[in-house]
Amino acid sequence: MLFYSVDKLGYIEISIRGSKGNLELSPDNYDIREIIAMLENAENLLYPNDKKDRPPISYSIEKGSVKHILKTSIQYIIGFNAIIGQINQVQNIDFLELSTAKAFENIQDIASKKDYVFSIKTSLDNTNEVNIDRTTKFRRTEAIWAEAEFYFYGKVTNAGGKDKANIHIHTEELGLVRIKTPIRFLEEYEDNLLYKTLGIRVVGKQHTETGAIDTATLEFIALVDYQPKYDEVYLKSLRDKAKKSWLGEINADNWLTEIRGGI
Repeated sequence: MLFYSVDKLGYIEISIRGSKGNLELSPDNYDIREIIAMLENAENLLYPNDKKDRPPISYSIEKGSVKHILKTSIQYIIGFNAIIGQINQVQNIDFLELSTAKAFENIQDIASKKDYVFSIKTSLDNTNEVNIDRTTKFRRTEAIWAEAEFYFYGKVTNAGGKDKANIHIHTEELGLVRIKTPIRFLEEYEDNLLYKTLGIRVVGKQHTETGAIDTATLEFIALVDYQPKYDEVYLKSLRDKAKKSWLGEINADNWLTEIRGGI
Protein backbone atom coordinates (compact mmCIF):
# COMPACT_ATOMS: atom_id res chain seq x y z
CA MET A 1 0.00 0.00 0.00
CA LEU A 2 1.26 3.48 -0.91
CA PHE A 3 1.17 6.38 1.54
CA TYR A 4 1.66 10.05 0.65
CA SER A 5 2.94 12.68 3.07
CA VAL A 6 0.88 15.84 3.50
CA ASP A 7 3.53 18.04 1.83
CA LYS A 8 3.28 15.92 -1.33
CA LEU A 9 -0.48 16.40 -1.66
CA GLY A 10 -2.53 19.05 -3.39
CA TYR A 11 -6.14 19.36 -4.41
CA ILE A 12 -8.50 20.51 -7.09
CA GLU A 13 -11.54 22.54 -6.11
CA ILE A 14 -14.75 22.34 -8.13
CA SER A 15 -17.15 24.95 -6.77
CA ILE A 16 -20.74 25.20 -7.96
CA ARG A 17 -23.12 28.13 -7.65
CA GLY A 18 -26.79 27.74 -8.41
CA SER A 19 -30.18 27.11 -6.89
CA LYS A 20 -32.73 24.40 -6.17
CA GLY A 21 -36.02 26.13 -6.81
CA ASN A 22 -36.10 29.08 -4.42
CA LEU A 23 -33.22 27.74 -2.34
CA GLU A 24 -29.57 28.53 -2.87
CA LEU A 25 -27.53 25.44 -3.69
CA SER A 26 -25.80 23.95 -0.64
CA PRO A 27 -24.49 20.59 0.60
CA ASP A 28 -27.83 20.11 2.37
CA ASN A 29 -29.88 20.07 -0.85
CA TYR A 30 -27.21 18.74 -3.25
CA ASP A 31 -28.37 15.25 -4.26
CA ILE A 32 -26.17 12.18 -3.79
CA ARG A 33 -26.51 11.31 -7.49
CA GLU A 34 -24.98 14.66 -8.37
CA ILE A 35 -22.10 13.89 -6.00
CA ILE A 36 -21.50 10.48 -7.61
CA ALA A 37 -21.53 11.98 -11.12
CA MET A 38 -19.08 14.70 -10.10
CA LEU A 39 -16.71 12.20 -8.48
CA GLU A 40 -16.63 10.12 -11.68
CA ASN A 41 -15.92 13.22 -13.75
CA ALA A 42 -13.24 14.41 -11.32
CA GLU A 43 -11.41 11.09 -11.50
CA ASN A 44 -11.30 11.37 -15.29
CA LEU A 45 -10.05 14.95 -15.05
CA LEU A 46 -7.10 13.85 -12.95
CA TYR A 47 -6.45 10.36 -14.32
CA PRO A 48 -7.76 9.92 -17.89
CA ASN A 49 -5.91 6.65 -18.56
CA ASP A 50 -5.39 3.46 -16.57
CA LYS A 51 -6.86 4.04 -13.11
CA LYS A 52 -5.73 0.74 -11.63
CA ASP A 53 -2.43 2.08 -10.29
CA ARG A 54 -3.39 5.71 -9.73
CA PRO A 55 -2.61 7.40 -6.38
CA PRO A 56 -5.47 7.65 -3.83
CA ILE A 57 -7.97 10.51 -4.07
CA SER A 58 -9.60 11.76 -0.87
CA TYR A 59 -12.81 13.78 -0.98
CA SER A 60 -14.74 16.34 1.03
CA ILE A 61 -17.70 18.59 0.32
CA GLU A 62 -17.92 22.13 1.71
CA LYS A 63 -20.29 25.07 1.66
CA GLY A 64 -20.05 27.95 -0.72
CA SER A 65 -22.49 27.18 -2.47
CA VAL A 66 -21.10 23.65 -2.98
CA LYS A 67 -17.39 22.93 -3.10
CA HIS A 68 -15.93 19.59 -4.09
CA ILE A 69 -12.40 19.19 -2.70
CA LEU A 70 -10.40 16.32 -4.22
CA LYS A 71 -6.97 15.76 -2.72
CA THR A 72 -4.27 13.66 -4.38
CA SER A 73 -0.58 13.61 -5.35
CA ILE A 74 0.79 17.11 -6.02
CA GLN A 75 2.41 15.86 -9.24
CA TYR A 76 -1.00 15.34 -10.83
CA ILE A 77 -2.35 18.59 -9.45
CA ILE A 78 0.52 20.44 -11.17
CA GLY A 79 -0.28 18.67 -14.44
CA PHE A 80 -3.99 19.46 -14.14
CA ASN A 81 -3.23 23.12 -13.42
CA ALA A 82 -1.36 23.27 -16.74
CA ILE A 83 -4.37 21.71 -18.49
CA ILE A 84 -6.89 24.25 -17.21
CA GLY A 85 -4.45 27.02 -18.10
CA GLN A 86 -4.34 25.77 -21.68
CA ILE A 87 -8.14 25.47 -21.80
CA ASN A 88 -8.46 29.09 -20.72
CA GLN A 89 -6.00 30.15 -23.39
CA VAL A 90 -7.51 28.28 -26.37
CA GLN A 91 -11.13 28.09 -25.13
CA ASN A 92 -11.71 24.57 -26.42
CA ILE A 93 -11.08 20.98 -25.29
CA ASP A 94 -10.12 19.31 -28.58
CA PHE A 95 -6.51 18.83 -27.45
CA LEU A 96 -7.45 16.82 -24.35
CA GLU A 97 -7.31 13.07 -23.92
CA LEU A 98 -10.68 11.48 -24.53
CA SER A 99 -11.68 10.76 -20.90
CA THR A 100 -10.72 14.26 -19.77
CA ALA A 101 -12.59 15.87 -22.68
CA LYS A 102 -15.71 13.85 -21.87
CA ALA A 103 -15.51 14.91 -18.23
CA PHE A 104 -15.50 18.58 -19.27
CA GLU A 105 -18.39 17.89 -21.64
CA ASN A 106 -20.37 16.29 -18.81
CA ILE A 107 -19.78 19.30 -16.58
CA GLN A 108 -20.81 21.59 -19.44
CA ASP A 109 -24.03 19.60 -19.87
CA ILE A 110 -24.83 19.92 -16.15
CA ALA A 111 -24.20 23.67 -16.30
CA SER A 112 -26.48 24.04 -19.32
CA LYS A 113 -29.33 21.89 -17.98
CA LYS A 114 -29.36 23.13 -14.37
CA ASP A 115 -28.05 26.67 -14.85
CA TYR A 116 -25.12 25.96 -12.52
CA VAL A 117 -21.92 27.99 -12.60
CA PHE A 118 -18.76 25.91 -12.15
CA SER A 119 -15.33 27.15 -11.13
CA ILE A 120 -12.45 24.67 -11.38
CA LYS A 121 -9.06 25.48 -9.88
CA THR A 122 -6.23 23.95 -7.83
CA SER A 123 -4.52 24.50 -4.48
CA LEU A 124 -1.39 25.89 -6.15
CA ASP A 125 -0.34 29.49 -5.64
CA ASN A 126 -1.45 31.59 -8.64
CA THR A 127 -3.61 28.69 -9.82
CA ASN A 128 -5.22 28.70 -13.22
CA GLU A 129 -9.01 28.60 -13.23
CA VAL A 130 -11.73 27.54 -15.66
CA ASN A 131 -15.31 28.80 -15.39
CA ILE A 132 -18.16 26.85 -16.98
CA ASP A 133 -21.78 28.03 -17.22
CA ARG A 134 -24.71 27.79 -19.63
CA THR A 135 -23.09 30.30 -22.02
CA THR A 136 -19.78 28.45 -22.46
CA LYS A 137 -19.28 25.76 -25.08
CA PHE A 138 -16.73 23.28 -23.81
CA ARG A 139 -17.50 20.45 -26.22
CA ARG A 140 -15.36 18.58 -28.69
CA THR A 141 -15.49 19.59 -32.34
CA GLU A 142 -17.48 16.89 -34.11
CA ALA A 143 -15.57 17.31 -37.36
CA ILE A 144 -12.37 15.88 -35.89
CA TRP A 145 -14.04 12.54 -35.03
CA ALA A 146 -14.51 10.22 -37.99
CA GLU A 147 -15.94 6.72 -38.34
CA ALA A 148 -13.33 4.01 -38.81
CA GLU A 149 -12.92 0.24 -38.69
CA PHE A 150 -10.74 -1.51 -36.12
CA TYR A 151 -9.59 -5.01 -35.29
CA PHE A 152 -9.23 -6.00 -31.66
CA TYR A 153 -7.54 -9.18 -30.49
CA GLY A 154 -7.70 -10.54 -26.97
CA LYS A 155 -9.54 -12.66 -24.42
CA VAL A 156 -13.32 -12.33 -24.08
CA THR A 157 -14.20 -11.72 -20.42
CA ASN A 158 -17.95 -11.15 -20.76
CA ALA A 159 -20.65 -11.51 -23.41
CA GLY A 160 -24.36 -10.75 -23.16
CA GLY A 161 -26.81 -8.34 -21.59
CA LYS A 162 -30.56 -8.26 -20.97
CA ASP A 163 -31.54 -5.37 -23.25
CA LYS A 164 -28.27 -4.03 -24.65
CA ALA A 165 -25.75 -6.75 -25.43
CA ASN A 166 -21.99 -6.27 -25.31
CA ILE A 167 -18.81 -8.26 -25.73
CA HIS A 168 -16.01 -7.37 -23.32
CA ILE A 169 -12.55 -8.17 -24.68
CA HIS A 170 -9.24 -7.58 -22.93
CA THR A 171 -6.66 -6.22 -25.40
CA GLU A 172 -2.97 -5.42 -25.00
CA GLU A 173 -3.36 -1.97 -26.56
CA LEU A 174 -6.41 -0.55 -24.77
CA GLY A 175 -7.02 -2.91 -21.89
CA LEU A 176 -10.66 -3.92 -21.41
CA VAL A 177 -12.85 -2.83 -24.34
CA ARG A 178 -16.64 -3.03 -24.47
CA ILE A 179 -18.21 -3.59 -27.89
CA LYS A 180 -21.92 -3.14 -28.61
CA THR A 181 -23.11 -6.41 -30.12
CA PRO A 182 -26.45 -7.47 -31.70
CA ILE A 183 -28.37 -9.79 -29.38
CA ARG A 184 -29.23 -11.98 -32.39
CA PHE A 185 -25.56 -12.73 -33.02
CA LEU A 186 -25.05 -13.93 -29.44
CA GLU A 187 -28.25 -15.99 -29.61
CA GLU A 188 -27.25 -17.74 -32.83
CA TYR A 189 -23.53 -18.21 -32.10
CA GLU A 190 -23.15 -21.87 -31.20
CA ASP A 191 -19.83 -21.86 -29.32
CA ASN A 192 -19.14 -20.34 -25.91
CA LEU A 193 -17.19 -17.09 -26.37
CA LEU A 194 -16.24 -16.67 -22.73
CA TYR A 195 -12.48 -16.69 -21.97
CA LYS A 196 -11.55 -17.49 -25.57
CA THR A 197 -8.91 -15.50 -27.42
CA LEU A 198 -10.56 -14.01 -30.48
CA GLY A 199 -10.32 -11.30 -33.08
CA ILE A 200 -13.24 -8.88 -33.49
CA ARG A 201 -13.87 -6.45 -36.33
CA VAL A 202 -15.64 -3.30 -35.16
CA VAL A 203 -16.61 0.19 -36.26
CA GLY A 204 -16.27 3.31 -34.11
CA LYS A 205 -15.09 6.91 -33.86
CA GLN A 206 -11.42 7.88 -34.16
CA HIS A 207 -9.77 11.26 -33.65
CA THR A 208 -8.50 12.38 -37.05
CA GLU A 209 -5.44 14.13 -35.59
CA THR A 210 -4.32 12.08 -32.59
CA GLY A 211 -5.63 8.66 -33.61
CA ALA A 212 -7.38 8.21 -30.24
CA ILE A 213 -10.29 5.76 -30.30
CA ASP A 214 -13.59 6.62 -28.64
CA THR A 215 -14.24 3.22 -27.05
CA ALA A 216 -17.80 4.23 -26.11
CA THR A 217 -18.78 4.17 -29.82
CA LEU A 218 -17.51 0.69 -30.75
CA GLU A 219 -19.99 -1.59 -32.52
CA PHE A 220 -19.59 -5.21 -33.55
CA ILE A 221 -19.23 -6.17 -37.24
CA ALA A 222 -17.85 -9.72 -37.24
CA LEU A 223 -15.55 -12.21 -35.58
CA VAL A 224 -12.14 -12.67 -37.18
CA ASP A 225 -10.43 -16.02 -37.67
CA TYR A 226 -7.51 -15.71 -35.28
CA GLN A 227 -4.91 -18.40 -34.60
CA PRO A 228 -2.20 -16.91 -32.33
CA LYS A 229 0.13 -19.89 -32.33
CA TYR A 230 3.87 -20.21 -32.76
CA ASP A 231 4.55 -21.80 -36.17
CA GLU A 232 8.15 -23.07 -36.13
CA VAL A 233 7.93 -24.55 -39.65
CA TYR A 234 6.77 -21.25 -41.13
CA LEU A 235 9.44 -19.24 -39.30
CA LYS A 236 12.17 -21.67 -40.40
CA SER A 237 11.08 -21.31 -44.02
CA LEU A 238 11.41 -17.52 -43.70
CA ARG A 239 14.91 -17.84 -42.24
CA ASP A 240 15.98 -20.25 -44.99
CA LYS A 241 14.60 -17.94 -47.63
CA ALA A 242 16.53 -15.00 -46.17
CA LYS A 243 19.76 -17.01 -46.06
CA LYS A 244 19.41 -17.92 -49.74
CA SER A 245 18.86 -14.31 -50.75
CA TRP A 246 20.68 -11.34 -49.24
CA LEU A 247 22.06 -12.96 -46.06
CA GLY A 248 23.93 -15.61 -48.04
CA GLU A 249 25.79 -12.95 -50.00
CA ILE A 250 27.10 -11.04 -46.95
CA ASN A 251 30.58 -11.37 -45.51
CA ALA A 252 29.82 -11.26 -41.80
CA ASP A 253 33.15 -9.66 -40.79
CA ASN A 254 32.94 -6.91 -43.41
CA TRP A 255 29.27 -6.22 -42.61
CA LEU A 256 30.01 -5.88 -38.89
CA THR A 257 32.91 -3.49 -39.60
CA GLU A 258 30.62 -1.30 -41.71
CA ILE A 259 27.95 -1.22 -39.00
CA ARG A 260 30.59 -0.08 -36.49
CA GLY A 261 31.67 2.72 -38.77
CA GLY A 262 34.97 1.13 -39.82
CA ILE A 263 36.19 0.53 -36.27
